[in-house]
Amino acid sequence: MCGIVGYIGQKRARPILLEGLKRLEYRGYDSAGIALLHNRRINITRSAGRISSLETKLTDQGLDATVGIAHTRWATHGIPSEINAHPHKSTNGQIALVHNGIIENYRTLRTFLEQQGITCNTETDTEVLVQLIGHFYSNNIEQAVRDALHEVQGTYGIAVISAEEPDRIVAARKGSPLIIGIGDGEYVVASDASAIIERTTQVAYLADGEMAVITLDGFRTMTLDAVPVTKEVQEVEFSLDQIELAGHKHFMAKEIFEQPQSLANTLSGRLDTRDGTIHLGGVVNYARDLARAKRIIFTAQGTAWHAGLVGEYLFEDIAKLPTELEYASEFRYRNPLIDDGTVIIAISQSGETADTLAAVREAKVKGALALGIINMVGSTIARESDAGIYLHCGPEIGVASTKAFTSQVAVLTMLAIQLGRRRFLSQAQAHSLIAELSEIPDKVKQILEQSDDIQSAVEQYIDRENWLFLGRGYNYPIALEGALKLKEISYIHAEGMPAAEMKHGPIALINDGMPVVFIATKGNQYEKVIGNIEEVRSRGGKVLAVATQADNTIKDVAEHVFYIPDVPEPLQPLLTVIPLQLLAYHAAVLRGCNVDKPRNLAKSVTVE
Repeated sequence: MCGIVGYIGQKRARPILLEGLKRLEYRGYDSAGIALLHNRRINITRSAGRISSLETKLTDQGLDATVGIAHTRWATHGIPSEINAHPHKSTNGQIALVHNGIIENYRTLRTFLEQQGITCNTETDTEVLVQLIGHFYSNNIEQAVRDALHEVQGTYGIAVISAEEPDRIVAARKGSPLIIGIGDGEYVVASDASAIIERTTQVAYLADGEMAVITLDGFRTMTLDAVPVTKEVQEVEFSLDQIELAGHKHFMAKEIFEQPQSLANTLSGRLDTRDGTIHLGGVVNYARDLARAKRIIFTAQGTAWHAGLVGEYLFEDIAKLPTELEYASEFRYRNPLIDDGTVIIAISQSGETADTLAAVREAKVKGALALGIINMVGSTIARESDAGIYLHCGPEIGVASTKAFTSQVAVLTMLAIQLGRRRFLSQAQAHSLIAELSEIPDKVKQILEQSDDIQSAVEQYIDRENWLFLGRGYNYPIALEGALKLKEISYIHAEGMPAAEMKHGPIALINDGMPVVFIATKGNQYEKVIGNIEEVRSRGGKVLAVATQADNTIKDVAEHVFYIPDVPEPLQPLLTVIPLQLLAYHAAVLRGCNVDKPRNLAKSVTVE
């Protein structure tokens, strides 16, 4: 959840580290800091709040340094403050460290250090780690890091520098991502490729239980037991311009309006509209296992969980496969029943979500085939799954996921059609769905043209602190997703639920003027949704409806109507979510919220 950047090269480290931190702001943070190593002296500057606050505190100390580490912190142990911000240093000031993750046994280690006469000055678990490295240090920072990590329980991605060995950075990871960017006579260590892309597109990914020693002459990688490991150098698949605002006020707006293209990229090369077939190269070697599966388990968190719920409907409806959806955070701590023929499919934009990764590992231990639906190439879940499908929707910077969600649903739709064709779906049915799916990007573009109308509608309810989002069938997951988006970025309390569930309690909340969002598209439950709308109106609620184009009936029972083109029900979630994304975005802007960096949230949740 935090951000790490480290640099060693021929150029001044400070501007490179600061630029890297700014590229990581989207991940969520509450304090920042930088350590610069020059003339065998480590100069540390830290600040609570934004990186801009850190910049104002910087002096000329270490200005010419060509080695340094920097960090954006999302508080876990200890309040957001300057003293708790990273980097942390050893008592003698000769070692500095930045850390993502959680040291679970830090209290035990703190007691041990106190017995050795070493006092910690902060509330953090991280300071314990740097003090432990300092305790073990004896003219070899690599060995000291290794010795300390053998005592640690928990998760970490770390970068360490030593004033006594100023020509190197030591990095290590377990459960928290870390990559090495390989430039021209320079190296960048980071927790995310977006911090590296301005310097180089050549990267090496550290795996769990690995560490690296990086110098001007190159880098060595090995296990924590000093067994050498050869790393493959890979190309980052996105470019710098993809993580720029490109004229938009916010990244979330940019990513909402990118969806015609991001969906086209996800579908590209995978749909054959002439033959009515689907080609998913990432799982081609497991096509038979999938078709013969007895049970599918989707596992995810947050927005990806909502995509998985759409997937559950798709797989049972189209592929006729028994399917379950599990919160990864619950699945990993149960003793789940995994039978022969069970396939687990993990859904994660980042591929680093801690709970989802743990769920994959648990399922694999019990013998399940594990697949991943991931956006970030080279991520941990992508590497540890047996196979998988990349979204190829491009980098997503806004904390509130938009284009990754629609691409996840698009991939799940393709996979359901492919499996359905191998099981019960006729050639004509598959051909029709594939033809309709190929037109989804253009239809998304039509919906985006209603952005101003949606903003005008939202303005009328912007002071209301409680909203309901209701849908049935395929659009129940979209009601959940719409409510989550509104909560995430506008801080309005919102609840999503099946429309029929409203009568089992939540209807008591409806009062005069309360906004209620209905997904009321044409389908086999349309008339029932209209009945639910009438129940809300009779109690004074104000209805904002997402409806099918040319539906004039809905105008008589809703204050505001946002239209989507007519598509088969299984494809509706790809379209009905778009107005709800715009609704949440405009609400957040109107309320003056930080759209891209909502409070208390992080883009990639890599700690429990």
